Amino acid sequence: MGPLALLPLALLAQATDAAPQADPSPDDQSIPGRRRPGYEAPLPEAVTQDNRGAVRAPPPEAFPVDQVPVPDRWRLIESLGLVKERWFDPYRQNRLKGDRPIDRDKVKWLPIKGDDWFFVANAVSDTVIEPRTFPIPVGVQTTQRPGSNDVFGRDTSLVLSQTFIAGVSLVKGATAFKPPEIEYRLTLAYNINYAQVPERRVLFVEPSKPTHRTDQFLGVQEAFVDVHLTNTSDRYDFRSIRIGIQPFQSDFRGFLFNDQQLGIRLFGNRDDNRFQFNLAAFWRLEKDTNSGLNSVTHTPRRDWVFVANLYRQDFLIPGLTSQITAVYNMNREKNRIEIDDNGFPVRPALIGDGRGRDYDVVYLGYNADGRIGRINLTASLYGAFGEDRNSIFTSHPARIRAGFAATEISYDKDWMRFRLSGLYATGDGKPYDKVETGFDAIFENPVFAGADTSYWIRQSIPFAGGGRAIAINGRNGILNSLRSSKEQGQSNFNNPGTMLAGAGADFDLTPQLRLSGNANHLWFENTATLEALRNQGGIDKSIGWDLSTAAIWRPKATQNIVFRLSGAVLLPGAGFRDLFTNSDRHRNYYSVLANLILSY
Repeated sequence: MGPLALLPLALLAQATDAAPQADPSPDDQSIPGRRRPGYEAPLPEAVTQDNRGAVRAPPPEAFPVDQVPVPDRWRLIESLGLVKERWFDPYRQNRLKGDRPIDRDKVKWLPIKGDDWFFVANAVSDTVIEPRTFPIPVGVQTTQRPGSNDVFGRDTSLVLSQTFIAGVSLVKGATAFKPPEIEYRLTLAYNINYAQVPERRVLFVEPSKPTHRTDQFLGVQEAFVDVHLTNTSDRYDFRSIRIGIQPFQSDFRGFLFNDQQLGIRLFGNRDDNRFQFNLAAFWRLEKDTNSGLNSVTHTPRRDWVFVANLYRQDFLIPGLTSQITAVYNMNREKNRIEIDDNGFPVRPALIGDGRGRDYDVVYLGYNADGRIGRINLTASLYGAFGEDRNSIFTSHPARIRAGFAATEISYDKDWMRFRLSGLYATGDGKPYDKVETGFDAIFENPVFAGADTSYWIRQSIPFAGGGRAIAINGRNGILNSLRSSKEQGQSNFNNPGTMLAGAGADFDLTPQLRLSGNANHLWFENTATLEALRNQGGIDKSIGWDLSTAAIWRPKATQNIVFRLSGAVLLPGAGFRDLFTNSDRHRNYYSVLANLILSY
């Protein structure tokens, strides 16, 4: 027998001499996804806690899983050393931001009882640098430059504004899961501003005063208590009531009433948040003239706003939220004369007969916001119905019958969004009849068609020759309402109306940088009121082209540091040139806005 034949026998002998191997017990092994019937793995060791003052976790037998819920999550994070609190760092958790509850033993002076009280502080610095041009009439009594021979003087002006906003709130409740049980909130805003213009009697009514002004003001923008009344479902549908100075926006884009006013508001939701509702009443506060902040030291205006609205998600189609709203504005300021801080009359407005006015107007509207397939849609439709007790043209009562419609559609393509905008507000075509058909809002602040980067929305154009201290439009407003002031004046339904058609685009080049562009064409809907007030026939409807571009830079990709730089130009149309004919008849007007916002 050869040597190769002996090899299998050698291997067999070697295997026979090796120590026998025991089969692994099925109880000692684990096959992922499989378990032998009747076999139960031993429970883990009992969980112990050395977290003094915390609620002890249930025994592991109650949870046959590898995770144990711990009710007191704030002290657990602290004990594990996962977060090191630094009060000055807005990116880390700390008690000043409401990330952990208040230690009541350290603030015994606070009149609070029970657990789960949170303190939230926030601060904002808002810096604005704004060079601009707009038609500035030469003063009646004098001019800054003797020898000027034109109705309109030089048009370059500059605005510098710095606002500091500080807010605090005290909140009770596990607010990550349900509405707070109660909240107390206070927000103050301090503004200092500087303005410089080339003509006298623009900043002050007295011609002896200079063409520059520095002013400051401290306003109360929020001061309310919010009380959670009840939960109406096991998914925290709720009813709450809020009383005090509070922000409120009556529609999605701020076309009708977007302000911070003294009021009482009942609000809540139903059907897993598919229905939301508001019932509110506001007593409008007087505004500071140059800052626009609330002036609580003045007697509130005799001007009340009552609001009822209802939101429904996924109606009329999935992805679209619909809102129906009814707003009643009751104004009783006929017998009150109000002079602003610069000496100009604001109520009654020095337009038409110049008499005081009372009015009642009800706005009925439908608003929508959402998506239709790949298309983003925002739409608003309002009708205004009521009575003006003293028409500025006839000095007699007149019915109010006016309408408003606006829509914006957009399409997203990767990092780009393309927008189309349209707006129509009726104007008054027969100023001497008994019906006023020019649409006006209560306090508009629209986020629409470029918002405050747009020239027409950002700037207020004086209506020289048709009234004194009257503007065609309001600052941060889009309607041509011929009011003395958006902040302090009354609504005026004898106006030329507004039409807008525009296109725009947003480009998110990086998570930190966005570029935007807008091109809008504006018209007066009807120029009959302008012609009557100016005693000037044949005024064209075209206001002109409003072209703007803007850049938004967020270096940290958050809202804590936001820098905006925008530029806009108005290319006057025939109607604008008819109103503001001057030596530079075809002069274009510009607006530059540099804005830095720091938030904590």
